[in-house]
Amino acid sequence: MKSNWKVLTLIAILSSAITLAAYSFLGFNKRDVVFNESSTPTITGRLAALTGNGTSAPGDFAYAAESATPTVVHIRTTVTRTVRQQQVPDIFREFFGDEFGGAQPRQPRRQQGQASGSGVIISKDGYIVTNNHVVQDADQVEVVMTDKRSFKAKVIGTDPLTDLAVIKVEAGGSLPAITLGDSDNLKLGEWVLAVGYPLDLESTVTAGIVSAKGRGIGILNQNVDRNDRNADTPIESFIQTDAAINPGNSGGALVNLRGELVGINSAIASATGYYSGYGFAVPVSLVKKVTADLLKYGNVQRGYLGILPIELDSKRATELNAKVGRGIYIESVVDNGAAKTAGLQKGDVIVKMEGQPIDSDAQMREIIGRRRPGDVINVTVNRGGTERDFKVELRNRNGGRDVVKKAEATTASLGTLGAEFEDISARELQQAGLSGGVRVKKIVDGKLAETDIEEGFIIVKANGKNVKTVKDLQTIMANVKEGEGLMLIGMYPGSSRMYYYAVPV
Repeated sequence: MKSNWKVLTLIAILSSAITLAAYSFLGFNKRDVVFNESSTPTITGRLAALTGNGTSAPGDFAYAAESATPTVVHIRTTVTRTVRQQQVPDIFREFFGDEFGGAQPRQPRRQQGQASGSGVIISKDGYIVTNNHVVQDADQVEVVMTDKRSFKAKVIGTDPLTDLAVIKVEAGGSLPAITLGDSDNLKLGEWVLAVGYPLDLESTVTAGIVSAKGRGIGILNQNVDRNDRNADTPIESFIQTDAAINPGNSGGALVNLRGELVGINSAIASATGYYSGYGFAVPVSLVKKVTADLLKYGNVQRGYLGILPIELDSKRATELNAKVGRGIYIESVVDNGAAKTAGLQKGDVIVKMEGQPIDSDAQMREIIGRRRPGDVINVTVNRGGTERDFKVELRNRNGGRDVVKKAEATTASLGTLGAEFEDISARELQQAGLSGGVRVKKIVDGKLAETDIEEGFIIVKANGKNVKTVKDLQTIMANVKEGEGLMLIGMYPGSSRMYYYAVPV
């Protein structure tokens, strides 16, 4: 019986690291951020000893461990959560009054908690890559080096769709920075090491092999606002390894035997939340691009192909009358999108991209995820049994070729509010004397949990605009920029009084 990866896969606070030898420069705050990037591997001297005969025979892991360990840091965060106390039913208030909380709703309580993860130093001046889920919503971020020095860190940028983040420390000197390797050249069965701080232990190194590549496990779908049909799809094309990783390893490094970063450890497949033999890392090819975007632009520049894809297998190929059994079937193309402009059509099957055979949707998304709007990629499709090559210029989400500024990309979504919403039936609206409204069905966490809003609250206006459906609320939220507020007006069932709530977004 097949395991359900979406059920078994748990975020494990795993690993993140990067490899360098030739230099890349990114402008950030009028300064250059220098990364070390590996050149084509030449195994000589001590490196040759690592792999025995210099080809594929495994040897000593010590060099890789000694090289990578000083560049992997321990990240400790402080997070404040809002705990909503259970509401006392009105019938008990009526009989017992203040003994059961009086007539007023019980206020949410704020609780502080600590979390722990790992990170990888990618530049000598203090930039560190980690997982988004390690620093997400953190009030304070502390970085502890292997030499026990401790620094406060600032979150520079995050990307929930790849589970990556960049933070910065001011260490007042030159820090050991890892070298970024080449995840594309990783081979199945190749030895790798996982370096991090699992279970709040000191720096720990474990060894294993590359078990699979291009693995999509559905773990990042929780970062998508399900109320937003235009929300971007997470990019999952993980390196799978059997190197032992556990909670606390998140954001740490997966390195090859040359000590070069090939992946950022991010998740494990486990029914218990602890190591069960499978770990997953974001490939460094994607880490490089996302990190560069966050440093240079403040947000990730995503290129869009403009198709509705269907991953083929033999059964789907037969159902769709495709001429090949593997690849990405184009169900439809977006008007004025990159694919349609280049000449791709409904019914085409993408079989290659940038010369690489395409077998999965995860693999295709990773290749596109490394590019920006305006970049041209080579796409080979099977059309009616004949292969044809196309050059496709990727677009941004607005259909253009330009970089999307951070201010344009940071509009809020319903997911920011941390609640579930539902439209109200015509009968209920009539009983309440309303022409429209949206009910707060459930408050999970997020911005609404920081207010006095109770579940069941009916929103009738947001920022002065009428709210009749969930779609109306989403449209209003999409126009709220980062740092702006949201004013909600509405009522509770059985009450004619209007309530006003200011929600910081």
